[in-house]
Amino acid sequence: MLQTLRGRMNKPMASRIAPAAKHTPIVFVFLTLSVCSSVSSTKSTDPTPTPWPLQFHSILFMNYSGALEIIDLWYDWPNGRNFNIMQDQLGELVYDLEWNNGTSFVYTLDSPKRCWTAQLEVGILRPNWLDGANYLGQEKVDGFLCNV
Repeated sequence: MLQTLRGRMNKPMASRIAPAAKHTPIVFVFLTLSVCSSVSSTKSTDPTPTPWPLQFHSILFMNYSGALEIIDLWYDWPNGRNFNIMQDQLGELVYDLEWNNGTSFVYTLDSPKRCWTAQLEVGILRPNWLDGANYLGQEKVDGFLCNV
């Protein structure tokens, strides 16, 4: 075997490469098909929304076309409630307690104290409220790339 290897190594470079060159088209086709099939099999799937935690706290900065507001949100699905503390820019604090049955109690603690209720047809969002949603792709909104 050593003699065979030495014999091949002593041949000119062109004769050593020639046998491999015969198989180049086959290897190229194989590699091309392998890459194509791996790309198609690893094609990214649409993102799947993650359900919300059952309870969480979040601070939201809202811009309603120039009217700024901060919302301090407390979400509590197991107890069927959602509590919002809202403040417009330089405005009063407004408290909003929402229940699963659609009832909302909205009130202020500053003078003049006010309180009112609202009955909505729906309650607070369930943690998996995006289940069954159809992913539409990505869209630029106000300079931000968003999933829609």
